[in-house]
Amino acid sequence: MKIRIKLFASLGKYIPKGTAVGPTGNEADMVAADGATISAIIGRLDLPVEFCHLVLVNGYFIAPSERGGHVLIEGDDLAIWPPVAGG
Repeated sequence: MKIRIKLFASLGKYIPKGTAVGPTGNEADMVAADGATISAIIGRLDLPVEFCHLVLVNGYFIAPSERGGHVLIEGDDLAIWPPVAGG
């Protein structure tokens, strides 16, 4: 199945080489196995789990405790942000 991944801020460097699309290059289409979970995709991209602070699927927040069981489906948009601070 095909999903769209969107990795923001410092996570953008984990977009697989040669797959980036969009004006900022922080998005890519990705082929994933049927039944893939958010945690499986995070692992496949070698994203440090501690930097996957805010995770949305199709605009809906997925809590850390739900990521291992949340199965993605064809056409899902998976967006991930690292922790951010400002002042």
